[in-house]
Amino acid sequence: MKPSLRLLTLGVGVWMILGLIGAAFANPARTQTDPEPPTSNFTLAASRDAEGDPTPPFMITQALATRKPNPAKLTLKPQTTAQGGSTPSPSAPLPAPAGSPRTPNPAPAATPTPTTPAPTTPATGGANQLVPTPASLDPSPNRLQFPTQPGEVQVRATQPITLQQALELAERNNRDLEVARLQVEQSRAAIREARAGNFPTLGLTANLTRSGSVFITQDTQQNSFLDQLGVDSGNSGATRTAFSTGAQLNYDLFTSGLRPAQIEAAERRSRGAELQLEQTREDLRLQVSNDYYSLQNADSQVAINEAAVRNAEANLRDSRAQETAGLGTRFDTLRAEVNLANAAQLLRNAQANQEIARRQLAQRLSLAETATLTAADPVQPAGTWTIPLEDSIVLAYKNRAELEQQLVQREISQTQIRAARAQNGVTLSLVGAYNFQRSDTTTSSARNSDNYSLGLQARWNLFDGGATNAQIAQQERNREIAEARFAQNRNLVRFQVEQAFANLQANLANINTTQQSVAQAEEALRLAILRFQAGVGTQTDRISAEAALTQAQGNRVSAIINYNLALAQLRRAVSNLSP
Repeated sequence: MKPSLRLLTLGVGVWMILGLIGAAFANPARTQTDPEPPTSNFTLAASRDAEGDPTPPFMITQALATRKPNPAKLTLKPQTTAQGGSTPSPSAPLPAPAGSPRTPNPAPAATPTPTTPAPTTPATGGANQLVPTPASLDPSPNRLQFPTQPGEVQVRATQPITLQQALELAERNNRDLEVARLQVEQSRAAIREARAGNFPTLGLTANLTRSGSVFITQDTQQNSFLDQLGVDSGNSGATRTAFSTGAQLNYDLFTSGLRPAQIEAAERRSRGAELQLEQTREDLRLQVSNDYYSLQNADSQVAINEAAVRNAEANLRDSRAQETAGLGTRFDTLRAEVNLANAAQLLRNAQANQEIARRQLAQRLSLAETATLTAADPVQPAGTWTIPLEDSIVLAYKNRAELEQQLVQREISQTQIRAARAQNGVTLSLVGAYNFQRSDTTTSSARNSDNYSLGLQARWNLFDGGATNAQIAQQERNREIAEARFAQNRNLVRFQVEQAFANLQANLANINTTQQSVAQAEEALRLAILRFQAGVGTQTDRISAEAALTQAQGNRVSAIINYNLALAQLRRAVSNLSP
């Protein structure tokens, strides 16, 4: 072979080997652990292939079906570093830079499609993830439990819970809510009782009697002598047994509207009980939120006063050190001791308030006798309110159960008026009866008899002394009272919304102000400590700076807690909005 051909063959072989190596580095073989490439964002314009031809639409659909990423693979895996540590690295490929040619942009993470439409209510923000509450917090199923031993009421478990868990416990265990549910069931039973008037009543009676003579008279002896002679003496001394039974059927064919009015009144009372249940539930949610925020406030006050005690102890140590070194006076040390005693007293009061807040929340949630609670949520704003004031007022008018309750009470009064008027109307009833009687004596054969009756009865109350008119007047006044209370509750609902809205706006501004105040107070205390330790500042400046920091921290906590309270009150005022 010619040398030129050999060189050409060698060059082609080297070129092919280099091409294969480059292709291997450019497109490495995919393993089972390698993720699939990310899905591209497809727009209305058709994508183009390598030659620039537009891809047919069915190819786009097929590509979407085959290149859909697996959500299970989008997790973080620890990656060992050179120092032996591990850093989380995504198992899915990282998106390429925006300027990379012919590289599709990665699609954003897919979100699940909601099964229900998004609510139009304001975003609550800061909602806690609901975690099931321990079963140990539930009370005994025996409502009549009566502890008699100290160990049965001794607190042995302290469980931190979130606000959402507290609301769940209240929904499950609160006694006021349980009573409201039972009242709803009671009202539904009253509806069934009223509807029973649409059916006839059927009754059965039975009677068994046995009679005879107790004393033997002269006639009895004579009859006995005649019986011995074979002469019939009658039944004067015989024992008689009688049995009778009967069935009665009654049905009111026409009641002048009394029966429908009674059924409608029972249905409206049941609706009123349901509205009362809703009101009790909404009030309970507000009360639980208030108790929980009060517990958060108590916990924060304990932490603030503990920090104040530590600052007072440090101040006392510095004062004693300066007095020992001859740089301070006994007066400064005494002032530091008094400051520490005052801080310790405030701490003890805060701890007592903390325990009271815990037990108040436990009582509201009807916890077990041996359990108590602590707040697990951090002290931070619980959400935002994005609905304007006027829209909030209108929404409250639509949602508040208190307003509908008065409308239901007005409807009940109207049905009671119709029922009272029907009492003076005509009532037509169907009456049927069947009787059977059997009598037997010791001296004669049994005799049976039966009979039946079927008829119509009409009743008309012509005069009742004005009792019906008095009942109608009472129900008319009840209707007017319901209308007046509706107007009163409407004004109250508006005031509650406006009050909560104003408090929410004020405390939102206070949060921003107190954040700056705390930072300034911390810096002022730091400078006061440095000046006091350097001998150029006074102890009064340091004590004043410590008091200012404690007050600023308390103001910040109060602003956040008051903001959350106002938000909870606003949600309650509008109603039907979950925290």
